[in-house]
Amino acid sequence: KEYQIMRDASLAVLREIGVETGGSNVQFGINPADGRMVVIEMNPRVSRSSALASKATGFPIAKVAARLAVGYTLDELENDITGGATPASFEPTIDYVVTKIPRFAFEKFPGADNRLTTSMKSVGEAMAIGRTFQESLQKALRSLETGLTGLNEVGIPGLGEGEDKNAIKAALGTPTPSRLLHVAEAMRLGVSNEDIFEACKIDPWFLEQMRGIVDMEQKVKEFGLPKDAVNLRLLKSMGFSDARLAQLAGIKTADVRKLRHSLEVRPAYKRIDTSAAEFASPTAYMYSTYEAPFAGKVDDEARPSDRKKVVILGGGPNRIGQGIEFDYCCCHAAFALADAGYETIMVNCNPETVSTDYDTSDRLYFEPLTEEDVIEILLTEKQNGTLHGVIVQFGGQTPLNLAEAVQKAGVPILGTQPDAIDLAEDRDLFMKLLNRLELTQPKNGIAYSLEQSRLVAERLGYPLVIRPSYVLGGRAMAIVHSAKEFESYIQDTLTGLVPPDILQRYPNDRTGQINSVLSDNPLLFDAYLSGATEIDVDALCDGEDVFVAGIMEHIEEAGIHSGDSACTLPPRTLPPEIIAELKRQTRELAFALKVGGLMNVQYAYKDDTIYLIEVNPRASRTVPFVAKVIGEPIAKIASRIMAGEKLSSFGLTEKTLKHIAVKEAVFPFNRFPGVDTVLGPEMKSTGEVIGLDTNFAIAFAKSQMGAGQKVPTSGKAFISVRDDDKQYIVDMARHLVEAGFEILATGGTQRYLVDNNVPATKINKVLEGRPHIVDSMKNGGVQLVINTTDGLKSISDSRDIRRTALLAKIPYYTTIDGALAAVEGIVALRQGGLQVRALQEYFAA
Repeated sequence: KEYQIMRDASLAVLREIGVETGGSNVQFGINPADGRMVVIEMNPRVSRSSALASKATGFPIAKVAARLAVGYTLDELENDITGGATPASFEPTIDYVVTKIPRFAFEKFPGADNRLTTSMKSVGEAMAIGRTFQESLQKALRSLETGLTGLNEVGIPGLGEGEDKNAIKAALGTPTPSRLLHVAEAMRLGVSNEDIFEACKIDPWFLEQMRGIVDMEQKVKEFGLPKDAVNLRLLKSMGFSDARLAQLAGIKTADVRKLRHSLEVRPAYKRIDTSAAEFASPTAYMYSTYEAPFAGKVDDEARPSDRKKVVILGGGPNRIGQGIEFDYCCCHAAFALADAGYETIMVNCNPETVSTDYDTSDRLYFEPLTEEDVIEILLTEKQNGTLHGVIVQFGGQTPLNLAEAVQKAGVPILGTQPDAIDLAEDRDLFMKLLNRLELTQPKNGIAYSLEQSRLVAERLGYPLVIRPSYVLGGRAMAIVHSAKEFESYIQDTLTGLVPPDILQRYPNDRTGQINSVLSDNPLLFDAYLSGATEIDVDALCDGEDVFVAGIMEHIEEAGIHSGDSACTLPPRTLPPEIIAELKRQTRELAFALKVGGLMNVQYAYKDDTIYLIEVNPRASRTVPFVAKVIGEPIAKIASRIMAGEKLSSFGLTEKTLKHIAVKEAVFPFNRFPGVDTVLGPEMKSTGEVIGLDTNFAIAFAKSQMGAGQKVPTSGKAFISVRDDDKQYIVDMARHLVEAGFEILATGGTQRYLVDNNVPATKINKVLEGRPHIVDSMKNGGVQLVINTTDGLKSISDSRDIRRTALLAKIPYYTTIDGALAAVEGIVALRQGGLQVRALQEYFAA
């Protein structure tokens, strides 16, 4: 009833607003007690949910809206999914349930408030499809790739021994990313659905569905797994993964799969058809289900072909460190392999991506990227035709984690083999390889205990880059400058990441907790190359030839995560002989690792020495940037190489670029009040932009504008830098003065500038009393902030400056190299206007 009321109301809203053509979005609120409906918001455009709705129904909203905009009508357009059996005016009807769950990244922003509010804080999302809500909910939870296998048990904050109703009520009443798990935990503790509803106001229907899952979990814990197909299929139809059933029954995941296969309990695949199966779909857009068989037989609509096929594993939900850059690679692989005559099969669970469009690949499985789900798809596709292989190097870390399981299933991995990828990750083996190739690494070490970590730190000396190997995604990586900072890192950061089971094993023994973790997951140390220039290199290799596609010079110094640093292509300050040596070392590494496809290498350059930082024998997040700048489809070429073609057949040659591209990162700091904006070795950006021009300064200025940063051409510039950076600010400040800026500076910086004949006005630090710099910024008296820091105390003391700059939308730079580039851009903008050129024009000649 409410559905039909909202449908009619949304059309009435569109007509009243005056929407003539295209997509729109209307948000409603329904009171579950009496059905009262209110309109919350109306957007006369496609919205974030338009992508979700398109993937959920198979109806391509943006595609249809674009055609309406140029004059077509809905009844003139065919529905691709039904093969033209219905027009676009035929509204989608579905016979399945879709669940979307946001992906959050609060762990990347220490101190951030993880309460969910009207301000969006998620960085991505996962979507799952099932025949029931329970099935799609549990599939969506494991699609998040946060370690969940379902409604896993989690501790309720503040809950001690026994049942503390106030702690439970507080957890349920606070909207956080873990609230669904807290609801399930409250059910396990005996809290009724009525009391849960009162605390969180989640609709009773959803609570009843979750109660069914929790009750079934208890039966599995008590009685173990059923030994008959009917009851095991019942469990699977509720969305229970093999891994979750193994946890509940106290057995291994492999044993669950073995039992399931022996009973012939396997998923059936259904097609998205936009018409609840009223019209058969010729488009192979599929999801899995374990629904009960009809007349003794499960109706499977997968119908694998007998063509030669390649499976491409996507990247899952967007998150910091793994975003649409990898989806770009997956899509280009599908396009290139289709052109080469292969049937392309995409597996992904991210509704925001192009890879999950029904027309990107020949066959699309909208499924979680877990071992169980992927292996079942491969077994289905192996039934007919030749499964040429699986591409795992285009989707970031997610597919790489599945590579071993894919090989064990007897399916070839295309391109670089997993053992080469593992070699690049193994410190000891990789060091032996570099010694053989006579390549230089920064001094490094590894520690398997707290005492050993102190010894390694003392041996290497400070500053150090430290990261725990057991934390995925670069979490908890830090630069420490002294023994005191190292101890703070151990006590504050490392202990905060100890898993709950180890905390329970060593309840009051912090040393025991850390040693238990480090015994299997060591702490990794690298000497920090202060003042070094960091460099990214992307290359293609087929085992016989290597093509270095791009050498990117980072603008920020080494120590800032490569995903957060601005960079320039071609390199700007590197000598020709160093560029030649970078190419040589990259070729040596590609051949040594037997790379097939793409490879990314990160170097640091300091005092005429090249240091190898990291090698990734797979696609990296810089691939789309390089491809656009050099005008070559390197992801497409890499996929063809993986399928067996030779690099030499593509006629790639080195070009002398007449343009310069600057990549700049985009950050979500304004969504996280209280979080410091200073950059470090742990990635925090959620996107990036390109500034393109024939002049570096203008290209950099464009990149700042593209990232949403103002580029001031007059006003007051505040400068406060650490002692090591003072030597670089004299010319920079002089250029600003010549451009008409007034310089404000804190005591030490102001004295240094005046001593070097640069006029500067002293302004108080926050700790020195009012009026101080933050007051001036809030009052609109500052148009540019340059603030570099060193050490925990200095970073803490200047935090208010960075936060105020963010809130007041004042452009700010926390590295000296970024500031120097910004000043160049400001001066260039004052000297002349911007030129606008299409990307194609840069390659027209």
